[in-house]
Amino acid sequence: MGSRPDTPRLNSFWNELTQRKGSALLAGAWLLATAVASAEPKTQARATFAGGCFWSVEAAFDKVKGVLSTTSGFAGGNERNPTYEQVASGRTGHAEVVQVVFDPAKVPYAKLLEAFWKNVDPFDAGGQFCDRGRSYRTAIFYEGEEQKQAALASKESLERQGWLPGAIVTEIAPLETFYPAEAEHQDFYKRQIRRYWTYRAGCGRETRLREIWGE
Repeated sequence: MGSRPDTPRLNSFWNELTQRKGSALLAGAWLLATAVASAEPKTQARATFAGGCFWSVEAAFDKVKGVLSTTSGFAGGNERNPTYEQVASGRTGHAEVVQVVFDPAKVPYAKLLEAFWKNVDPFDAGGQFCDRGRSYRTAIFYEGEEQKQAALASKESLERQGWLPGAIVTEIAPLETFYPAEAEHQDFYKRQIRRYWTYRAGCGRETRLREIWGE
């Protein structure tokens, strides 16, 4: 028989049932309890995006209502537990990413995809803005078939609009492993305000995003 359900409501249900005799009754009741648990709405989900420097990607998603947290890190590479310096060197194959934890009842994944596109240059295969190299590529790292299909559909929707200045080169790939970056990179735009905005202004991000997407 499977493990006990995690929710308090189902735990009390389990305790009551285990006082009764009859394996058939318990088996049937357990199936019912499991079905109830799986039908409960999800209160949290994850999404992972690569959009160049993760400091700026964090700043973009923190503004989205329904986003619960953002964590800068690395994904899409072939080395375990990489450091920032290793990723920046280009030898590990990772991209700088931000993992977003969100409430699907308040912001659907499709809205996060919209926010992603509006904050990247999806036509640049060599990096993003002043940051060059594979570690600064754009990518959507999906978890599960639903996210995969949503990501593909959002890309195709953009391509059908006909006004794009080039081909979209953003990678859409399954998330294998997410590695959080070092503590000094978390919430950098909040903790190092002057340094962050000096970098952002000098990197040309705002200018290029306006060229592509408008105000």
